[in-house]
Amino acid sequence: PEIHKHSVLMSDITQKGYEKKRSKLIGAYLPQPPGVDQALPQERRTPVTPSSSSRYHRRRSSGSRDERYRSDVHTEAVQAALAKHKERKMAVPMPSKRRSLVVQTSMDAYTPPDTSSGSEDEGSVQGDSQGTPTSSQGSINMEHWISQAIHGSTTSTTSSSSTQSGGSGAAHRLADVMAQTHIENHSAPPDVTTYTSEHSIQVERPQGSTARVAPKYGNAELMETGDGVPVSSRVSAKIQQLVNTLKRPKRPPLREFFVDDFEELLEVQQPDPNQPKPEGAQMLAMRGEQLGVVTNWPPSLEAALQRWGTISPKAPCLTTMDTNGKPLYILTYGKLWTRSMKVAYNILHKLGTKQEPMVRPGDRVTLVFPNNDPAAFMVAFYGCLLAEVVPVPIEVPLTRKDAGSQQIGFLLGSCGVTVALTSDACHKGLPKSPTGEIPQFKGWPKLLWFVTESKHLSKPPRDWFPHIKDANNDTAYIEYKTCKDGSVLGVTVTRIALLTHCQALTQACGYTEAETIVNVLDFKKDVGLWHGILTSVMNMMHVISIPYSLMKVNPLSWIQKVCQYKAKVACVKSRDMHWALVAHRDQRDINLSSLRMLIVADGANPWSISSCDAFLNVFQSKGLRQEVICPCASSPEALTVAIRRPTDDSNQPPGRGVLSMHGLTYGVIRVDSEEKLSVLTVQDVGLVMPGAIMCSVKPDGIPQLCKTDEIGELCVCAIATGTSYYGLSGMTKNTFEVFPMTSSGGPITEYPFIRTGLLGFIGPGGLVFVIGKMDGLMVVSGRRHNADDIVATALAVEPMKFVYRGRIAVFSVSVLHDERIVIVAEQRPDSTEEDSFQWMSRVLQAIDSIHQVGVYCLALVPANTLPKTPLGGIHLSETKQLFLEGSLHPCNVLMCPHTCVTNLPKPRQKQPEIGPASVMVGNLVSGKRIAQASGRDLGQIEDNDQARKFLFLSEVLQWRAQTTPDHVLYTLLNCRGTIANSLTCVQLHKRAEKIAVMLMERGHLQDGDHVALVYPPGIDLIAAFYGCLYAGCVPITVRPPHPQNIATTLPTVKMIVEVSRSACLMTTQLICKLLRSREAAAAVDVRTWPPVLDTDDLPKKRPAQIYKPSNPETLAYLDFSVSTTGMLAGVKMSHAATSAFCRSIKLQCELYPSREVAICLDPYCGLGFVLWCLCSVYSGHQSILIPPSELETNPALWLLAVSQYKVRDTFCSYSVMELCTKGLGSQTESLKARGLDLSRVRTCVVVAEERPRIALTQSFSKLFKDLGLHPRAVSTSLGCRVNLAICLQGTSGPDPTTVYVDMRALRHDRVRLVERGSPHSLPLMESGKILPGVRIIIANPETKGPLGDSHLGEIWVHSTHNASGYFTIYGDESLQSDHFNSRLSFGDTQTIWARTGYLGFLRRTELTDANGERHDALYVVGALDEAMELRGMRYHPIDIETSVIRAHKSITECAVFTWTNLLVVVVELDGSEQEALDLVPLVTNVVLEEHYLIVGVVVVVDIGVIPINSRGEKQRMHLRDGFLADQLDPIYVAYNM
Repeated sequence: PEIHKHSVLMSDITQKGYEKKRSKLIGAYLPQPPGVDQALPQERRTPVTPSSSSRYHRRRSSGSRDERYRSDVHTEAVQAALAKHKERKMAVPMPSKRRSLVVQTSMDAYTPPDTSSGSEDEGSVQGDSQGTPTSSQGSINMEHWISQAIHGSTTSTTSSSSTQSGGSGAAHRLADVMAQTHIENHSAPPDVTTYTSEHSIQVERPQGSTARVAPKYGNAELMETGDGVPVSSRVSAKIQQLVNTLKRPKRPPLREFFVDDFEELLEVQQPDPNQPKPEGAQMLAMRGEQLGVVTNWPPSLEAALQRWGTISPKAPCLTTMDTNGKPLYILTYGKLWTRSMKVAYNILHKLGTKQEPMVRPGDRVTLVFPNNDPAAFMVAFYGCLLAEVVPVPIEVPLTRKDAGSQQIGFLLGSCGVTVALTSDACHKGLPKSPTGEIPQFKGWPKLLWFVTESKHLSKPPRDWFPHIKDANNDTAYIEYKTCKDGSVLGVTVTRIALLTHCQALTQACGYTEAETIVNVLDFKKDVGLWHGILTSVMNMMHVISIPYSLMKVNPLSWIQKVCQYKAKVACVKSRDMHWALVAHRDQRDINLSSLRMLIVADGANPWSISSCDAFLNVFQSKGLRQEVICPCASSPEALTVAIRRPTDDSNQPPGRGVLSMHGLTYGVIRVDSEEKLSVLTVQDVGLVMPGAIMCSVKPDGIPQLCKTDEIGELCVCAIATGTSYYGLSGMTKNTFEVFPMTSSGGPITEYPFIRTGLLGFIGPGGLVFVIGKMDGLMVVSGRRHNADDIVATALAVEPMKFVYRGRIAVFSVSVLHDERIVIVAEQRPDSTEEDSFQWMSRVLQAIDSIHQVGVYCLALVPANTLPKTPLGGIHLSETKQLFLEGSLHPCNVLMCPHTCVTNLPKPRQKQPEIGPASVMVGNLVSGKRIAQASGRDLGQIEDNDQARKFLFLSEVLQWRAQTTPDHVLYTLLNCRGTIANSLTCVQLHKRAEKIAVMLMERGHLQDGDHVALVYPPGIDLIAAFYGCLYAGCVPITVRPPHPQNIATTLPTVKMIVEVSRSACLMTTQLICKLLRSREAAAAVDVRTWPPVLDTDDLPKKRPAQIYKPSNPETLAYLDFSVSTTGMLAGVKMSHAATSAFCRSIKLQCELYPSREVAICLDPYCGLGFVLWCLCSVYSGHQSILIPPSELETNPALWLLAVSQYKVRDTFCSYSVMELCTKGLGSQTESLKARGLDLSRVRTCVVVAEERPRIALTQSFSKLFKDLGLHPRAVSTSLGCRVNLAICLQGTSGPDPTTVYVDMRALRHDRVRLVERGSPHSLPLMESGKILPGVRIIIANPETKGPLGDSHLGEIWVHSTHNASGYFTIYGDESLQSDHFNSRLSFGDTQTIWARTGYLGFLRRTELTDANGERHDALYVVGALDEAMELRGMRYHPIDIETSVIRAHKSITECAVFTWTNLLVVVVELDGSEQEALDLVPLVTNVVLEEHYLIVGVVVVVDIGVIPINSRGEKQRMHLRDGFLADQLDPIYVAYNM
């Protein structure tokens, strides 16, 4: 013994050194311990345990993580892997979160969740759920203690401050922790003070959060970052950090592959040539020993019950416990027999009527009993067997919406269940309606609830006796099984299988009559049912049933019962062993020497091995022998698959395998070699069952036998198995009728095998090894990973500080043709943002190192929010469902698409296009008709257009004032729909004269001077415009500043005034005051305004003469607008172009003085301005003017006016259309009642400079169809800077057409027409008819060569009303010069074209246009400068935005832009801020799936943050600038890794 002692000391010393080394390695990951001294008691008491166990405990950090998922090797491996990463620490930008989202829960108000072991269905002990480590095991890892108790203050580095974070310092926190350990506070925690210096010296955590910098912008101080980026840092710093991180080389290099002409192929992962392949011989099927027939074995289970019930009625059958561990009730065999008979009689004869009984033999009934009432369950179960009805045991539904209970309902429905047997207590506890009835649970059939307690039943008549037959092929019972996808199946077990299974278990476990067995497992299914309810009765055994509720209060209860009853056998799960260890005190009275068999029901789970070892180590001294521990493997389909036999020979050690995790991902068994980090240690689960044959087959495809060194799905051929999935013949065939094939192609036996759903192999000596479940399998780019293994790795990353141990779910989702791993964990309420984020990034690193697989998404949710199974575990499929539909509501999300999506299409390399050398024959280019089209020729049209004889618009007005002085040209409506103002020809002429005088006399302007007109939409604007023309000045219309938003709108006004070189500014009195206000002075320098003229007070005189320009090519007006890319561009419109423009519109829309046109547009630029100010003067029609801003108070204003004035033609913008669709959606009935009638409208044109928004125009047409709007009336126009109107639907000519193009081809600048509804199709609507006098050609923007029909290129336009150039001060003409005068590089090289900057294509249709020609339709795809070039392909923001808006109901608007090659997606959230993080994975998924792009940053903002211009177009560049300058006040910013 002396020597032995010495070795322990040695191990202790080296252990300390090892601790030191280890804490050095991972020190930087631990929060620094502030003021440990005050917090911890000074002594260290080590319990007196024999040397072997204390030695074991030196290595174990007790309660620190889920024992079921832990082997020491693994934890060390994880720590080492993290240490490796430490050297090249990944800089992960921390997401920014709005304060309101950072939930601070006080510890007192908080109830810890019922944590579980991570196994599908069980919860865990309460005391453990606080994650408090116990110190019963001597020296616990000290860093675990430190991090556990003292992570209150992350900010302080010194050892002095103990109350940094919100006053809850270490002392506080520790007191909390100690107060909450109901079970374990029996010995003092170890002294940690001696080690603190080591930690506090090497502080490697940047102190980002200590000093708060003064905020630069509105909410900068709300941004919290990790990694030492200063807190108010600009977003761009974070993005830079993300970019740098992403620049690191990825593991799998993208392989070369062929890109088909149109298709973007997704990369198919090529198998790695070096990957391990199985090399062994073909395996041989393994036979279990002969099932020996013992003479006194009963012919059926009911016969056994009858035998024991009559010959030993006093023998105890089942003892149940109350929550104090006192025996509550003893059920004897006599009582079981008589009560089961009573139940049988009542089921058959007392339900329904004599003629129509509700239940007949063979019918299914469900058993609904709580976990603490095994006696009632047992009586009901045997009652069913005696009545020959089929019991379907299920869990008690607690609420109407239990996770998964709907699926259980489907099972009951498909089994035709109409009766539920239950106990009195359970019946009382079920949810009831006010009338006292039990409601129908969601998805459940209508049930009659029948209470089986004896006192409620009538006694069977003396002559009634159940019919006891020998076991046959009738169904005995149905056990339910939950699949990976959440659906519930019923496995049918026949009476002969039931009996044979009991016999096989009796033989394998060596059960003898009247043995005592302690059962901790769920007795309703699986191992608990087979041993504790069925086999026990066959052998007249005595079962001590330990309810789950008792285990929660006293985890040692089962061990105490084994001692108390000197039980021979115990059935447990590894978590029960783990809890016993956690709660184990040095109890002298424990003696486990009576145990001959400790059945570990989940022994097949690879991570149970550590629990078994730890348990043996501690309890060996208490009489537990190594050979007693018997892991077993089972499955609902194959029942018991294998079990380790109890032996008397303690010299034969159990089988162990240390397998390479890398090999396992390829399904190959390799005993681990040099790489010690990633291994899986597995234990055998014993031999094949008596009377069974076992083999393993390839998991997918043909069931071919595996090789000896290959992992496969274990298959069993035996009588003692399930026979089918109830009512599902197809699935049954695939699972229960499998014929394994040899390599030569023949079946190995003529009997069918059953797939067990377990993955494993048969090792040397016929030992069976299981490495995982088929259900937990995730195949990521061809490699197989097991969810359990990933859970284990995540838990080995010091989890207890941040997440609850058992509350972690791992599953895979399919995104872009591959499985992606998602980890969801419940976060502790007291962990800070930064802590959690740190933990998340370490989990990623650990999984990357150990499993060589990337995690797609890691989400932390608030405690207690994941859906639970009936026994308190996590309901996986429900969790996955919530994740996919965006209702998981995480509080932290880290997505890593950049690191784990490796199958994107190869970036596109541009091929040189066909150059001038290509063959041009007539109008063909490369065999296609050249894409060109034109409107009608202005010269050819004969019409009595009087205005044509005037060169200048000012002359046309004078002519109209003379010939038709009282003809009304303009009517302005106010928000009530009444006429606010109107102008006749002569009124307009006279106003214009007075303004001209004012300009000359007060403004002292010369002809050619520029004048800025800053007016609200209305009549004044029109008068001022013609006043300028009369005075020879050049007008520029400018939108006035918004009174509520001067700070952002006034600078734009100022800019236009300066850039346009305006000599003076004309406006109304009101705006005059606004420009001189204090707010204005704060926004701009008011001293530099040009003179401001107020036109409300005009001179009374007329000008001496009205100015007449010398040349039609001189400047008429300047048109300024801000493009969506944020460029301010002014174009020059000559007099000739202005007149030609008006004539073209007059012809297209057939405008005459007798017509009325309703205009609801902003009159500041483009076609909107021309329609508002110019067209009526030229054509003489009356314009009804409706300022769009008035619609905000009265959305029906525009349509009511259209109806009231019986207007045939009306013009609006997308924002107006959207206002109507959203604002009037529910009011169509009331509008109809008010007499709104749109049946006279022939054209309703949306004035736009973008691709037609089909969804909006269609929903508008649909909505107002009932009010008489003809669906073909709605169309769009197209304008741009170089030509303010290229297309406009007009009155004659064919209706606008729609085509569907392939979005993937568009990215490659190709047009490929597809059928409606085909995948990746995008609808495009024609942009209206080409205006008279306009010619269009499609050219390649790079080579400037002409393109063929239906080819995508830039739209070039030639027309008399083209603008004559940009008006710029800076003289950077060269940049833009070719926008207005470009020539083709070959073909017609003479014509001078203007480049619109829009991509589109022309397509000749079958329709005929007005002049009888075949009609050419123009389709616009999008603006060149809006398009984003990513991965060599061209993306139009609108396409990505459309996908994103569809992704979740709470996303109301979306805008995307790029920044340093990262795609940034901004979404507006209409919902609670808690939903913000749900959007991150959904947005990332949809963009990957539909566009093959990885989103770099997801920004969630409030409604209305995305800026929109007057035309309703998104200002993405403004948004980008706002984002980079931290001005958006986002709810959440996620940086995808």
